Amino acid sequence: MPDDLAMRVCAEICRSDGVKAREIALRLGVDRKDVYQTLYRSPLLQELCWQDRDARWHGLIRQGRPHGGLQEFSGYYGLVRDFLALNEEQFLGQLTEGCWRIGRSLTDTRGLFHSFRDARETMLRLFSDLREMLGDACLDWEIVFEFRLKRGAHVRIYADVLVITEEKVFSLEFKMKDAIDPEEIRQTAKYVPYLEIVFGPRYEVIPVLVLTAASELFRFEPIGRRDMVLPVASGDVLFNVFDEYLGFLQ
Repeated sequence: MPDDLAMRVCAEICRSDGVKAREIALRLGVDRKDVYQTLYRSPLLQELCWQDRDARWHGLIRQGRPHGGLQEFSGYYGLVRDFLALNEEQFLGQLTEGCWRIGRSLTDTRGLFHSFRDARETMLRLFSDLREMLGDACLDWEIVFEFRLKRGAHVRIYADVLVITEEKVFSLEFKMKDAIDPEEIRQTAKYVPYLEIVFGPRYEVIPVLVLTAASELFRFEPIGRRDMVLPVASGDVLFNVFDEYLGFLQ
């Protein structure tokens, strides 16, 4: 499980155009040894950051909009307005090409592309609803399909769809079901600490379980036995989740 120092170290690297470990330690007010240990012992930071010949660290994903580098870990990445401009064939073509590029297995072609279409239709409906409520402000949000960070032996981070607003990242886990499974609740929440490192302390990461075979469903479910909950919604009322955290219907 990543810790707070890993998030802070990653944020310093990603907001800098090359920074040394001792500079990171000074900025954070921590011991240089702790920074070195975090950099070299965290598999996630080894995936997200690289060191040049001058011992300066650089980030692969920019922690600010637009999130430069995010496309290198995504089947599809773009602004919402660009996603909405694509027809199904164009979208699936770009998503397929991106999945091959990031090493996403496409072996279960029939079932997988059914799920891709299902997620696309749900997102089209979501943004149709949001545009009625927010106008065109949501068109400048970023959207990701099939986020995969798994280049190393120990890092396996997946997300079906990410929607990135000015201050929040909605991590949407899609299931073509109509019933809530507690194990899928835990799966939806599993990668939040890692996504918090990817996007940095400026962003709140919100995990959401989306059941596309259900209807008129929106409620909060506990995550395991912990005193924590996450939203579960059917695709037809997914806008309620965004309103819950953005408050545009108040």
